[in-house]
Amino acid sequence: MTPLIAGGLVFATVGLLFDFQGMRSWLQESATSTTTEGCETIVQANAQLSREQLAQLLTIPERDAKERVRQIVSAPYCRLPELTVRSGVVAEREAYPLAFDPKTRLVILYEKDEYAGYRFSFE
Repeated sequence: MTPLIAGGLVFATVGLLFDFQGMRSWLQESATSTTTEGCETIVQANAQLSREQLAQLLTIPERDAKERVRQIVSAPYCRLPELTVRSGVVAEREAYPLAFDPKTRLVILYEKDEYAGYRFSFE
């Protein structure tokens, strides 16, 4: 009876190791896909937004010039597909992963050359 239990334990341990490796690779793929999820074009693969940049960005009022935002944040990580938020106005969206929370992205919305707002995208 003891060899049967020992064999079962070995079999279960090996099974857990294989399952753990599969779970680990799945988690890594999920983390990667969150960063690139929805991206149409990767602009700067190592772009991240710091806490200081985020704090400065949140002080900019909507409808300010796009260039003012660009003075704070450099090139985005990626561009998302354009969309129409208001009738007849095509909006551009750019995504920046947060350096202090890589599972969260800040998505900035521009309409023509104006800053139109932002939202956070969470995993």
